[in-house]
Amino acid sequence: MNTESAQTIVLGDVEIIRIAEWQGPFGPARGIVPGVRAEVWKENEEWLAPDHWAPDSGSAVMALQSWVLRSGGRTVLVDTGVGNGRERPHSPHFHRQQGDFLGRLERAGVRPEDVDVVVNTHLHADHVGWNTQDVQGEWVPTFPNAEYLVPAADDFHFGPENGYGRGLQEEDRLVYEDSVAPVHRAGQVRLWDGAHRIDEHLTLEAAPGHTPGSAVLRLASGGDRAVFVGDLLHSPVQILEPSCESCFCLDAVQAAASRRRVLGRAADERELVVPAHFGGAGAVEVRREGEGFGLARWAAYEAG
Repeated sequence: MNTESAQTIVLGDVEIIRIAEWQGPFGPARGIVPGVRAEVWKENEEWLAPDHWAPDSGSAVMALQSWVLRSGGRTVLVDTGVGNGRERPHSPHFHRQQGDFLGRLERAGVRPEDVDVVVNTHLHADHVGWNTQDVQGEWVPTFPNAEYLVPAADDFHFGPENGYGRGLQEEDRLVYEDSVAPVHRAGQVRLWDGAHRIDEHLTLEAAPGHTPGSAVLRLASGGDRAVFVGDLLHSPVQILEPSCESCFCLDAVQAAASRRRVLGRAADERELVVPAHFGGAGAVEVRREGEGFGLARWAAYEAG
């Protein structure tokens, strides 16, 4: 994928712009989704490679990307990637990165001050990094005019009230303190729980498991439908085997239940499924196949 040219698709009255921060081999595929049987990878190699899997190395190929939605006269940014200059010693792919994410946004016609709403589907490091930026040694909100929609359950779990997640985890503390707490201090955070309607086309819904507050964003405009699923899916093999969680899920059973529910509705209502980390086309329609699901067709973008 050419990350220097934005990709767009229009669903009903909503324009979707894909902004990639990074794409490439991320780690052993069978380590990222350990429950997927080896034969599933081999039987589907024809379409998994090269966009989602590198058979020679066994690596998963993944993308770190955000989605800009122009809806109802407002600009909504879904997830904000890794960010620059972050101390992430536990995550080599995220540690002290220096990228051109804001430049890519601007080349797609989006300046930081243009963003009206930021959606964090959950509070992992690669979904909140550009919430803030370093200005003269201080982390400040990157999008000064935006309301940041943050799942209340994640804010509690990863915030200081719950010991920065799972008992004073250093990485959780670092992420919260540089990417979430400054937005709270600026008065730009809106916590929500259960469901939250952004506008006539866009609605947030809880889909817990990956994290306690993991969410999906549903789009309905005219006859078109989409669901932005965040980290409900890390690899398209999880569409084929939805009971298989990623190694990053905090509650595997709950994550699998959320995944089956969301995929079932997507299949029944012909929603375009838009995960955070798929390479290639990055979004796909799904269909029911027996007890599970199959891939119907990939998204078709236009170059921006």
